[in-house]
Amino acid sequence: MLVLMSSVIVCHACDLAHRLGTTQGKARVRCVRCRAELYRTTSTDIDTVLALAATALVLLILSNAFPLAEMQLNGSSRSTTLLGAARGLYDQGYVPIAALVVVTTLLIPLFQIATLLYVLLPLRRQRRARGQNELFRLLTRLRPWALPEVFMLGALVAVVKLAAISHVIPGIALFAYGALMLTLAGLTSLTPTEQFWRWVEGHHA
Repeated sequence: MLVLMSSVIVCHACDLAHRLGTTQGKARVRCVRCRAELYRTTSTDIDTVLALAATALVLLILSNAFPLAEMQLNGSSRSTTLLGAARGLYDQGYVPIAALVVVTTLLIPLFQIATLLYVLLPLRRQRRARGQNELFRLLTRLRPWALPEVFMLGALVAVVKLAAISHVIPGIALFAYGALMLTLAGLTSLTPTEQFWRWVEGHHA
């Protein structure tokens, strides 16, 4: 975690204090002693991030509105959605796992998308959203708990194993969630902490 005090930034690896300078465009700033990354910025504008966030919201809706996969066996077929899979775990007594699936694959990605839209839309109009700083700090803490790639890996493994005993047809939601995983990774890459504060400072300038 970065420690910012006035114009000083402290390295999280070796605790060396640096004077915080001004960076223009894309930059990756490292500690002069241990070379650990202090912070980074991108040359991306707010419009690009908003477009990605809107895309992620659509993909999240699609991934929950359609089945993940359809399994055909002995003339019958069954399909399930993302929430249906969590409900199945709950019904089988795996309550903590079901809750973890819902939180890490649905609630945290939704919070990430909603927070970026809520905070950046006013900034684009040179305004300040109420509680923007607190929300973004919370977002940076919750981001590591968004695990769409883990869910995708588990879903693909399940599809491969089920294909050995039945005919499995991947659903729209599976492809949508795969695209969502890539979109969220792009959002995380384009909105490092220092980049957000640069946008905030640009609003006050």
